[in-house]
Amino acid sequence: MKRLVFITVAPLLFIVSKLPFWLLYQLSNLFYVLIYHIVGYRKNVVRKNLTLCGFADSPDELKNTERKFYRFLCDLFLEAIKVKGMSKKQMLKRFTVTNPELVESFAKQGKSVFVMTGHYANFEWLLALGYYVSLKPVAIYAPLQNQYFDNYFKRVRSKHNSALISKNKFVEEFAISKRENKLNLVGFAADQSPRNRSKNYYRTFFGHEVPVFTGAERLGKRFDVPVVMAKVKRVKRGYYETTFNVLAENPSEVADYQVTDMFYEALEEQIREDPTQYFWTHNRFKLMRQKQQ
Repeated sequence: MKRLVFITVAPLLFIVSKLPFWLLYQLSNLFYVLIYHIVGYRKNVVRKNLTLCGFADSPDELKNTERKFYRFLCDLFLEAIKVKGMSKKQMLKRFTVTNPELVESFAKQGKSVFVMTGHYANFEWLLALGYYVSLKPVAIYAPLQNQYFDNYFKRVRSKHNSALISKNKFVEEFAISKRENKLNLVGFAADQSPRNRSKNYYRTFFGHEVPVFTGAERLGKRFDVPVVMAKVKRVKRGYYETTFNVLAENPSEVADYQVTDMFYEALEEQIREDPTQYFWTHNRFKLMRQKQQ
């Protein structure tokens, strides 16, 4: 069954990946009508999140932000598929890095780098970072249940000289790379909600206490790897730029949770600049602590 689903869907993914950008965005406009106005995909979650974060002071403001978000969401979905059909030249034109020398300075010291990023703007195109730095881009991910799609997305990543590593195998594989002196640029999507555990680290996010992942910080301390943040923003439709900011050159020398706190403070500031570019369909506040009366 899984193979049948892949065989059915794969040709559609290929066709979309070959569309010129002007037609891709016409398709995105149609998807917007379907997903927002007809299906109402996770609309309740989006409205809840926008309200909790203070981006819904009035019904009109809520609807305006909501509509812009769904238009962006449709663009992002198709841009992620388009990656397979993009050339290096197209990627370099549409996805730029303002300060690659910051990461490259660590590479010259023989160090890998951990990159924390949020689900903001086109985080998917961070796979192209290898065009700007000498380190090998690697993203930690949760393997898909359908092995055919899992293999497909691994191949898509490899086209732009990046790779995926299962979260279950990362520590072992990174330790091997470190022993072999291979330098990697490891991406952590650091703003998802972790499982409900008693030892979770809670911190404030838009005024609410929520559990947060600390993996990048903990592994940075364990392996003595610098941690930076990749701040992606949309310049205009179909064009993005990334800027690196250092969170900790030597994570083992800073207090516990300081790196994580710095990341979340920067992420919240970025979201406030333009809330329509954040991934509001995630139920980010499902485990938030209730405020004391």
